[in-house]
Amino acid sequence: MITVQGVVDRMGPTLLRTVHTVLDPAPAVTDVVIAEAVKRTGVGTGDLVLGVAVASTQDAVELVKHAGENGAAAVLLKAPHAARSAVRGAAQRCRTAVVEVHSATAWAQLVWLLRSVLDSAADEAVDAGPFGDLFRLADAAAAVVDAPVTIEDANSRVLAYSARQDRTDPARVSTIMGRRVPDDVLARFRSRGVFRELSRGRTAIFVPAQQDGTLPRLIVPVRMGGELLGSMWAVVAGPVSDERAAAFADAAPVVALHLLRRRAREDSDRRRSAELVRSVLEGTGSVRLVAAELDLGDDQHRVVAIDAQSDEGIRLALLEKLTGGVGRRPAVADLHGVLYVIVPDRPGAGGWPALRGALAEAGPLAAAGAPAGVTELARSRAEADEALSLLRVGLVDGPLAVHDEVWQVLVLHRTAVASTGAGVAHVGPLARLRSRDDADWYLDTLYEWLRHPGDPRAAAAALTIHPNTLRYRMSRITAAVDADLGDPDTRLALLTQLIALRWS
Repeated sequence: MITVQGVVDRMGPTLLRTVHTVLDPAPAVTDVVIAEAVKRTGVGTGDLVLGVAVASTQDAVELVKHAGENGAAAVLLKAPHAARSAVRGAAQRCRTAVVEVHSATAWAQLVWLLRSVLDSAADEAVDAGPFGDLFRLADAAAAVVDAPVTIEDANSRVLAYSARQDRTDPARVSTIMGRRVPDDVLARFRSRGVFRELSRGRTAIFVPAQQDGTLPRLIVPVRMGGELLGSMWAVVAGPVSDERAAAFADAAPVVALHLLRRRAREDSDRRRSAELVRSVLEGTGSVRLVAAELDLGDDQHRVVAIDAQSDEGIRLALLEKLTGGVGRRPAVADLHGVLYVIVPDRPGAGGWPALRGALAEAGPLAAAGAPAGVTELARSRAEADEALSLLRVGLVDGPLAVHDEVWQVLVLHRTAVASTGAGVAHVGPLARLRSRDDADWYLDTLYEWLRHPGDPRAAAAALTIHPNTLRYRMSRITAAVDADLGDPDTRLALLTQLIALRWS
């Protein structure tokens, strides 16, 4: 059995969006019916009714009523009719789901895709693996075009490939070995305008052989609902006949369906994983059970906070860049514009050192908490947040801070915050210096002199002044401050006050 939401999830947000849903009980979907043929075929229980002939909001309302009276599972409409309040009201009264179809989607293609989803739901073998069918499709496409084929996503990562890859060129071999197109190969194809042609939606693109020995390519974009999902690449011996190229392109809609299913599965898995990570980081629920579901193991882990205050697409792209080649995908959650990543505190693929290297190359502000057991990850998250806040205000040089490596800054910052809350900076002789018109150079000079006891040259260097200038300033400060600067407790108290002023 598959529900309306299950169909939407398998097709993905590129094609379908639920406008109104029925939750209790969620109806099972049994068939697909085209509204143009409703009077001939009728609407049955569990049908998905496609509003192909709907031309107005009133038509949409009447179709929803008819579908509800006959027990249909959902009515599928294109914009703007699906989102009309009258349509949603009718759907609520009739207890019928309404699903919006992407405006660029062809109804005929949608019928085929929906029926494929229903057939797959009835066949448990479809869930044998995310790539098995894609590899068979690559073999079938290779037979059609009589050439070795790769299926790639929109980021040029290899998802599947056919047999006969031994009859290719070094660029193809390195692509398959690395499971993505190498940067230099991408640059060569980009310079020839290949990706520009793909984005324009050409049915098939032929790229002649190149001087470096790269063999010709026949490339077909894989699109759905106006979105480029990926592409199929065939290494051919030379120009391909129009008939054979058209037959190769005919495989694209089938590949698109598999890519949509794959993305829907990944999105669902990502959402589930993110919810589990959130509960671990917030210390809610059964932490050990959740940690076991995330496959965290008994290793010590670090929580890494990555500043990613941008839209979701940029955050996901950043995450893909950071974790590409790091190994097993780490546990990740996005909370209030910060990406939290839980990684084992051990060397090797998937561990903290590998992610640290990726972060250093990527350049976003990021901070890591100290190592922690699975029951202490909330503490590591708090430490990562604290270290990230120091980066944001410039108290630690970026772009990366590790909590247990910046402990001196943390001690001073916590001291400053506590001292400020207690009003420490407002007592004693320091208030007299702060009231002067030239207070800034007084305070800066005293601060560096106290930080470098007995080393006037270092204090002067920190202020970028001559040591004699430092001595002159200190004589002025000594005269202005009614305190014994030779007393260690006095110096410590003044330094604490200055830290509170500068670091809080």
